[in-house]
Amino acid sequence: MSISPAEFENLFSSFRREAFRLETLDDYSGSSDPEMIRAFLAGEPQPDHYNQEWADEVAGNIGAGKRMYRVHIISRPMTDYLRFELGWGYRKNAKAGEEFFILDITDQPNPLEGVPDFWMFDESSVVSMSYGEGGRFLGAEPHSSATEWVVHRDLALSHAVPFADWWGQYGER
Repeated sequence: MSISPAEFENLFSSFRREAFRLETLDDYSGSSDPEMIRAFLAGEPQPDHYNQEWADEVAGNIGAGKRMYRVHIISRPMTDYLRFELGWGYRKNAKAGEEFFILDITDQPNPLEGVPDFWMFDESSVVSMSYGEGGRFLGAEPHSSATEWVVHRDLALSHAVPFADWWGQYGER
């Protein structure tokens, strides 16, 4: 049973304390603006309007005392898409107050093998996402219990490092 886009979007304005995201893919280009990816790869400056709607939503939630954070499971070397997402997206969203953590599985097994991307709101509402080829978003499915997803979040966080630390070591390569 899929959740409608409107219901999914409503979760981002109705949560009360925190929103957590687990990202598991190294390519979401099918769900991104190809012109922005092209500009990044060409070394062009980031346009001010890039991802501004999301940055504004994050800033509004952070300003209301809510927390938004995510863990991205990554293996080096980074794909061109990951260099774009982290170089432009994460860095801009961090300025708006979103927190990022990296679970680097380059030299260790993935402790969350088989766990899909998901958003969890207030440790009670969970929506897992499915993606097609090239990271094209296909839809989201709500889950009735958050228990196993809280365990996934906690495991991801226990193996992850703050994005700024990881980026300082690997991001500018």
